[in-house]
Amino acid sequence: MVEHITGMLALIGVLSLLCQWVGWKLRLPAILPLLLCGLMLGPVFGVLDPDAIFGDLLFPIISLGVAVILFEGALTLNFKEIKEHGRMVTHLVTIGAFITWACIAPAAHYILGFDWVIAMLFGALVVVTGPTVIVPMLRTVQPKSNLASILRWEGIVIDPIGALLAVLVFEYIAVTADPTSHVLYALGLTLLIGFGLGIITGYLTGLSIRKNLFPHYLRNTAVLTIMLGIFVASNILQEESGLLTVTVMGIWLANMRGVDIADILEFKETLTVLLISALFILLAARLDSSAMLDLGWGGLGVLLVVMFIARPLSIWISGLGTNLTSKDKWFLSWVAPRGIVAAAISSLFAIKLESVGLEGASSIVPLVFLIIIGTVVIQSLTAGRWAKFLGVKEGSNEGLLMFGASKFSRELASLLISRNIKVILTDNNWDSIRKARMQNIPVYFGNPASEHATNYMDLSGIGRVLVMSPYRQLNPLVTFHFQDVLGVDNVYGLNNADIASARHQLSESYLKRLSLFGENVSYAKVANLMAKGAILKVTNITENFTFERFKKRYGETAMPLVYLTKEGQVTIVSGLEVMNFPVGIELISLLPQEAQDEAVIQRAIDDEAERKAKAIAKAEAKAAAQAAAEARAVKEAEEAAQRAMDKVRREEEALAAEKKRVEETALAEEKIAEKKRLQEKALTEKKAAENSRLQEIALTKKKEAEQKRLEEETLSEQVNAHKEGEYKENTDANSDDKKGDK
Repeated sequence: MVEHITGMLALIGVLSLLCQWVGWKLRLPAILPLLLCGLMLGPVFGVLDPDAIFGDLLFPIISLGVAVILFEGALTLNFKEIKEHGRMVTHLVTIGAFITWACIAPAAHYILGFDWVIAMLFGALVVVTGPTVIVPMLRTVQPKSNLASILRWEGIVIDPIGALLAVLVFEYIAVTADPTSHVLYALGLTLLIGFGLGIITGYLTGLSIRKNLFPHYLRNTAVLTIMLGIFVASNILQEESGLLTVTVMGIWLANMRGVDIADILEFKETLTVLLISALFILLAARLDSSAMLDLGWGGLGVLLVVMFIARPLSIWISGLGTNLTSKDKWFLSWVAPRGIVAAAISSLFAIKLESVGLEGASSIVPLVFLIIIGTVVIQSLTAGRWAKFLGVKEGSNEGLLMFGASKFSRELASLLISRNIKVILTDNNWDSIRKARMQNIPVYFGNPASEHATNYMDLSGIGRVLVMSPYRQLNPLVTFHFQDVLGVDNVYGLNNADIASARHQLSESYLKRLSLFGENVSYAKVANLMAKGAILKVTNITENFTFERFKKRYGETAMPLVYLTKEGQVTIVSGLEVMNFPVGIELISLLPQEAQDEAVIQRAIDDEAERKAKAIAKAEAKAAAQAAAEARAVKEAEEAAQRAMDKVRREEEALAAEKKRVEETALAEEKIAEKKRLQEKALTEKKAAENSRLQEIALTKKKEAEQKRLEEETLSEQVNAHKEGEYKENTDANSDDKKGDK
């Protein structure tokens, strides 16, 4: 039996390592191979039965593991850092967490019929995302730097906040589930012991670290032992208060001034990786596959609420007042995978709640695992395509990570940053990091190959690594780490003058990569040159000032470092290949004092040659100007004679034109006078004819009048004669009548 238990423990350890390696190699969250391994060992093949192997020890093992996980997560919760990482992160871990909790809890209650307290606990458990699943996804997706930073810091900060929320909800449930205790008294005592003991222990531990009461080699062990001891002591004083105590203790340490917890955090991260890997295999092996299937469509409904309602709602409300675009928000709305912390805490809480007989507690674990599997698998497979569709992927990977923040590295970084090239400086030396921060250079203080750097350092847009530190033992570690992350061809290192003495300890492939800026360029050489007054200079290589002229001016001691094209591409100068420096680039080079002196001499020679050339050119120009003046004078005389001839010709032409005009005018006037005379003559003749016609008419009228008069006189005479005849006849008749009468 003992051999069987020992074999299972060894198997879990080996498989944990294997799963972590597979996740790293495939650039997948380690939770996926761990989950698959646990399911295969447990429910599928029945090889591993944690309850049968560990028996009553299973619960203490899980409890201590969760305590370490919560303490490590709490150590990362620095309230100052929350403010430093922008309004969006602050909103997400406060307002967004509450919105997520408020959406998921009712969904679990109404869709699956969970009791309200169980639904509230489930909602608190799945609020967390966690860096262990976010960071591998970001490496694969490569979104824009600001989006990657938001997701990374959300996962880091929400981890302890969500865990604290879940612990508080659990404490309330545990107290209310005990019929022998008064609810308010028990809850108050739990909170008092949890916060009080956590703050006191955190302060005393921080004080001991600040005053160096523990030797350096015992510091990590002492903090771990104190944490586990206070966890047990808190549970003895008040049952189930230990998790709250260690969480508060970690938060207090993280925010205590003057306490350096970097080494503790790195140690806890290493320990947490082992604990998480082993715990997750054990928890997955305990998972009842039939219980997950029993969730049915209701479980899928809750998953849909988590992915399509809770997350988008928290993102869009948290994004109010920020400078994020709608595309940024849609991308963030899709990426929120749940991680190992939720699985570990839910399993522990489920065991405790089942022990007090709380109904529905057994459904928490399968539902949490369903949410973890659904979010991690679906979002891992689709986040890259979604980012490409929205156009939020990082444009290029021309950025540089420089290990070693010496004066040379800082000046090179400043030049590159001024040309919109992303640069991150890393170093273990705080003084160098402080100087870099004063120059507004992005920095990371610590070992860039550590787990902490993996989770915290934003590598979006970073495509190459320059190892330029004086740490001979650490340089190979950093080189190998980033060769695995970015590829062998994207990691460069300075040669080391003393590396030959350790050639038997290092691989030939590594030694070949130590050719940054040239085969014989070492950190010592660069540092010595900088100490002697070397400077970094940017030179535009053009058709007039080619690289050959550059070498002629500055001599062989000038050291080309990097050149930039107009398209923003960065080329690192290396001794591994023959470098070509085309026209149209910006060349950044290191100029030792000898090169600067050579440049002064060469510039003086060039200036003298230029002066002579200018003098010759001036004389030639003067002769040319004199010849041009003579030619211009001749030309002007010819032009003047031509102008005189043209003037005479124009005057003659003007006289001829004037004479012609006068003749034409006289002729026109004669024609007009002749025309006028003819018109007058015609008018006179017309008048004479008219007078003649009028005279004829008058004469005719006169004749007619005379004739008429004569006719009238004749007629009058005739009338008179007739009257006289009638009168005579009448007179005669009367006479006859009278005679007759007589």
